Amino acid sequence: MPGKGVLLIENHVNAQPLYRIGILGSGKGSNMVAIAEACARGDVPAEIALVISDVAEAGILGRARELGLEARFIPPGPYRTKLDEAAERAYVAALEQAGVELVALAGFMRILKGEFLRAFPLRILNIHPALLPAFPGLEAWKQALDYGARVAGCTVHFVDAGVDTGPIIAQEAVPVLDDDTPATLHERIQHAERRLYPAVIAALAQGRIQVRGRRVIWKSG
Repeated sequence: MPGKGVLLIENHVNAQPLYRIGILGSGKGSNMVAIAEACARGDVPAEIALVISDVAEAGILGRARELGLEARFIPPGPYRTKLDEAAERAYVAALEQAGVELVALAGFMRILKGEFLRAFPLRILNIHPALLPAFPGLEAWKQALDYGARVAGCTVHFVDAGVDTGPIIAQEAVPVLDDDTPATLHERIQHAERRLYPAVIAALAQGRIQVRGRRVIWKSG
């Protein structure tokens, strides 16, 4: 048994044959496609149960449907940066009805609060295009370039009530080249994201992630 304050994230292998993932996104859906392809190859012992967007015409919905995945637009409410209470309940209900065990944010441009976080404690992931805790927030690759950082990258972390402040699970560094522009650096970071995110989800599905306070420990396997 883990000691006090230690949480072991384990796959419910006896309940379902595959780990069920819900993906939330607001944009084109490239990370969703990377996760779906990794599941199809068997690299990730999981399946995408539902894709939800807060943008009716978001590319992620079209790409999900092309892959034969259930995809839904759920109106987010009047706020620009978060879901209102009714929308939050609708998102949680849709994910629970789909039997989702893990929620992966893939370019979802809203902060999750209260009820959502309580419904999926340490079961919500985000991927951020910087090496957190450096450069949280929007356009992190541009922040890194403007600051003069020599190394950028991406971070997969658990989601908490802050902005890019949850416990860090894994990171991949991307060098900043002398002739980089925001666009070229962002493109290389996105390539790293599409490697790192499926790998983290695979580890969670296999029960290889242990959380001790803010420290995330990878078990061998």
